[in-house]
Amino acid sequence: MDRCNLIIPLSLSSLCACHTHRPSSSSSPKTLVLTRPASFNLGLKLSRGVLRGIYVNQHRAEPDQLDQGVTGEEVDEVANFQVKGDSASERRQKAGQLKKRIFFGLGIGISCGGVVLVGGWVFTFAIAAAVFVGAREYFELVRSHGIAEGMTPPPRYLSRACSVICALMPILTLYFGQIDVSVTSAAFVVAMALLLQRGNPRFAQLSSTMFGLFYCGYLPCFWVKLRCGLAVPALNTRVGRVWPLLLGGQTQWTVGLVATLISISSIIAADTYAFVGGKAFGRTPLTAISPKKTWEGVAAGLGGCIATSVLLSRIFSWPPSYLSAIAFGILNFFGSLFGDLTESMIKRDAGVKDSGSLIPGHGGILDRTDSYIFTGALAYSFVKTFLPLYGV
Repeated sequence: MDRCNLIIPLSLSSLCACHTHRPSSSSSPKTLVLTRPASFNLGLKLSRGVLRGIYVNQHRAEPDQLDQGVTGEEVDEVANFQVKGDSASERRQKAGQLKKRIFFGLGIGISCGGVVLVGGWVFTFAIAAAVFVGAREYFELVRSHGIAEGMTPPPRYLSRACSVICALMPILTLYFGQIDVSVTSAAFVVAMALLLQRGNPRFAQLSSTMFGLFYCGYLPCFWVKLRCGLAVPALNTRVGRVWPLLLGGQTQWTVGLVATLISISSIIAADTYAFVGGKAFGRTPLTAISPKKTWEGVAAGLGGCIATSVLLSRIFSWPPSYLSAIAFGILNFFGSLFGDLTESMIKRDAGVKDSGSLIPGHGGILDRTDSYIFTGALAYSFVKTFLPLYGV
């Protein structure tokens, strides 16, 4: 091969038949000339996938460098046809994902709305179930390669025990009316289990486990305190006056119920407006933790959250002043934003896109509830501390 001059066409070289041409002069080197059979043109037109692969590998060869019978326009036509097919397939796939996301989103929204209206033990057990699944997802993220590479994760048996403890916290909160004793006891038991384990205990194990108890167990308990703990009737609520007696009548509409509905609706509005505003006007990135978030989206989300809070405050006649409703909306927005960024940081360090795959089109429980984790504590503190007589 080193002594042969190869005359190979730029395209279709591997598909051509080979014939050896010997010159008359014996002293001249042999030349290997590649020719194509005449019947190849029909097969070439039928093999568009092969043609496109050759076309891409040759980096858009010029028409005069292609074989006879195959022009640059034909190659461009085949390539464009394939690209259009890929684009149509991607659009259909995205449309299917969007439909699935909307379908399951509406189902979750309607179910959660009914659970919030019922309240009591139904609401508490729903929170406990979500907390258990979210805690399992959190400890799986901690054990993932991205995080565990730089630290020692807690033992698996202790992670499972912590998930159960986190799920019991909302139930104990409703039963005892407060959460301080149960959280302190759980933290003590977990710390002792880590310190007395076999091997060499690590501080990373203690810190990640304690944060899991705080993040997945302690903070969600404030939603129970907000919904079920603030049982003062919202006397000025117009909806309560026409609420059916079989569903609890006016006594069903408490300050806790109204505050919970406004807070949850404000968070949904904040996420929706932030997404739409970021898609339409987003130019300036907010933080490297979540590259898709922009300052323009944050501004749109804040405006939507405040508007929703003020609108619902007029419908429910709670809180009574515009200033309180605006402050409540601002608090809900920053609580939801901080919770979203916190979960994004955990997933980024873990090297995953979603915390789980429980909800089709939405990911895991943490992916859907990250905006609510800190907001419950902020909303409860605002109503309990800053609104005189709970805003009644």
